[in-house]
Amino acid sequence: MPRIAVIAGDGIGVEVIGGALQVLRRVNERFGTKLEFVEFDWGAEKYLREGITLPDGALQMLRSEFAAILLGAMGDPRVPDNRHAADILFGIRFGLDLYANVRPVRLLHEKLCPLKNARLEDIRFTIFRENTEGSYAGIGGSFKKGTPDEVSVQEEIHTYKGVHRIIEYAFEYARERSLTSVCMSDKSNVMRYAGELWLRTFDDIKARYPGIKPSHLYIDALALLMIRQPQQFQVIVTNNMFGDIVTDIGAALQGGLGMAASGNINPNVTSMFEPVHGSAPPLAGKNIANPMGAILTSAMMLEHLGLAEAARAVEAAVVGCINEDKTTSDIGGRLGTREVAAAVTGKL
Repeated sequence: MPRIAVIAGDGIGVEVIGGALQVLRRVNERFGTKLEFVEFDWGAEKYLREGITLPDGALQMLRSEFAAILLGAMGDPRVPDNRHAADILFGIRFGLDLYANVRPVRLLHEKLCPLKNARLEDIRFTIFRENTEGSYAGIGGSFKKGTPDEVSVQEEIHTYKGVHRIIEYAFEYARERSLTSVCMSDKSNVMRYAGELWLRTFDDIKARYPGIKPSHLYIDALALLMIRQPQQFQVIVTNNMFGDIVTDIGAALQGGLGMAASGNINPNVTSMFEPVHGSAPPLAGKNIANPMGAILTSAMMLEHLGLAEAARAVEAAVVGCINEDKTTSDIGGRLGTREVAAAVTGKL
């Protein structure tokens, strides 16, 4: 029986993960998947109450006892430095070496896209963001802080191992799904040292996949073409910071952050799946947050666990609700969080 660690987290995370769990429990009933959900109270409330962020032994427990992790959102204004969020989210991401942030960008209905005359087939690609290195490695420091002579240094870290495995993962994803193109994006015309490593590694790996057309774009050109010609993309792979930016462009193309799913994946260990909209404290407890991103994230998790039929059924249920305007206000509907989750569950 696959065990799923559920961390609802903070803010609207509690509500949207509640909706996703409702859908997943219906999946158990319909498909006999026998998923077991174990809920953990890690988040701001526990930190404020007990001073605990990620408990001792948590990583080993997640690695050895669970098939996947379903995470809601982290962040609470009562913890000004969001230490608990960093410890839990980055602790799991780095501790389990979840090196691939996988962000599918799928337009589920033309009315959700801000682009004029966009068709469903125009926006259907996946972004692979390197997830453990780059600008977010946390290397740097400050000198003479708070004085007119203050100096701050923030360093990027790129390793051959890190670059190689994310580019290879992107090509393998394309090959397994009979896709025909992979675009690597960087800023190697300016960031010469890291760029050279990415370009050289991309050239080495692309030669092993003769059936896949490789391309290279500078990140500013990629951002422009994602808006003007999104239909040209199937798989995009880039570094941590650039991936953070262009995945939000992708989310906008599919209806906003409330529709965006993601997975933090290492195929050799327990992987973590989370919607990407953040904890949105001002919206918490008002029954207005869009749960579809969390529900689509749970579909990603199902597919990762080898439950493709159930994953497609969940996606189809979401599409059915969008077609009938059974949605929250951010994408034009009039329902609340709980009502949308119930509607998707009903479609199953």
